[in-house]
Amino acid sequence: MVIDQTDLFAEVQDTAAQELAPAVVLLRRFVSTSPLIDLIEQVAVSAPFRHMRTPGGGRMSVAITNCGEMGWVSDARGYRYAAMDPESSQIWPPMPQSFAALALQAAQVAGFGSFQPDCCLINRYVVGAQMGTHRDHDEKDMSHPIVSVSIGLPAVFVWYGATRAGPGVPMLLQDGDVIVFGREARKGFHAVRRLSPRVVGTTQGVRYNLTFRRAG
Repeated sequence: MVIDQTDLFAEVQDTAAQELAPAVVLLRRFVSTSPLIDLIEQVAVSAPFRHMRTPGGGRMSVAITNCGEMGWVSDARGYRYAAMDPESSQIWPPMPQSFAALALQAAQVAGFGSFQPDCCLINRYVVGAQMGTHRDHDEKDMSHPIVSVSIGLPAVFVWYGATRAGPGVPMLLQDGDVIVFGREARKGFHAVRRLSPRVVGTTQGVRYNLTFRRAG
């Protein structure tokens, strides 16, 4: 299924860029997400969502899959990128053209220039799921930004920066919001707080997060 880029941005209005921290840019209501959900579902047919294990043996509360030339994986061997899905021993589904176009446009609007991701890590959150404080530093070339797209239920994103100490900067992310960070913020610590019915207003539904990276 190929979706024209214009469909992604046709319904978006009043996009505004906000700098949360140096080189951390929030693009409010940047993308219309309905077409993206169809593509996520297609990816999941070939590479189903799964709850990966951390190197310490814990089960991640967020379900994960990937598309693109590389995919992010976690197990007893550690965190890394792999060209093949370890569960199926098949290559990951190709990245939809619309995904790559979205990542490029978000990076450019946020001031990071041209960006060609080779991995889209897709996270699926339900109420009760969270992403602990971490930084993205498994990539070979850290000069490329990270583009993170929020779809569905709202969630509280927290930016900590160079260290994970302190309260961090919390930000409620809504459907269609995009965060881009790079340059001096590239190794910054960040997290997604546990999805709470008090915050999301329901116990039903899901939140998807598309995280575009240049892994190779």
